[in-house]
Amino acid sequence: MTPLYKRIILKLSGEALSGDRGFGLDDQTIHEICSVIKRVNEQGVEVAIVVGGGNYWRGKTSTLMDRSTSDNMGMLGTVINALRLQASLEEMDVDTRVQTAIEMQQVAEPYIRRRAIRHLEKGRIVIFGAGSGLPYFSTDTTAALRAAEIDADVILIGKRGVDGVYDSDPKHNPNAKKYDSLTYIDILNQGLGIMDSTATSLCMDNQIPVIVFGIDDPTNLLRIFEGETIGTVIG
Repeated sequence: MTPLYKRIILKLSGEALSGDRGFGLDDQTIHEICSVIKRVNEQGVEVAIVVGGGNYWRGKTSTLMDRSTSDNMGMLGTVINALRLQASLEEMDVDTRVQTAIEMQQVAEPYIRRRAIRHLEKGRIVIFGAGSGLPYFSTDTTAALRAAEIDADVILIGKRGVDGVYDSDPKHNPNAKKYDSLTYIDILNQGLGIMDSTATSLCMDNQIPVIVFGIDDPTNLLRIFEGETIGTVIG
């Protein structure tokens, strides 16, 4: 079967890697996610991953230090997650590269657009760590930026505890309505918190479709490539 997309950005929140613990890393959860990523890669899909760091630190939540320092701490958390994903994928014999927006060449390559594209063309999975390298920008914005830079066909946002975009928090409102599809303007006008406004605008300006799906069942990722309607499509 020909895959639905040729080149993707998979955006994983830090919480997606923490399992039911809600913080840190859960080895079994990471193994399950990486097993599915491997299967997608084996179908000939070029996979780049942007990973968040909320399982360690959220820069915007700190009130006792300046935002730039807090965001830098969060970016370092994303590098920990990127290296952990790399370790799990390489245990499965998947060729993987970590590139970071903050240079730390002892542990990862610096982000270089042309090099990242070349890795993807060779079938390697590329994991982008350290966000955009700049404070005040989320990893959602990083996903949109990298998708535009590498000419990705779609951004797949894997969320834990939710299977798409709702009009209110389904954890607190049992009557929350799930959307099958939305436009970028819907996201902005309704203030839906699935992506920040900067990321949404970047996707809109560059016409990059987004699919938000539940990563609690990692095989949802495979179902998307099989053409099933999973989660919420934004575009």
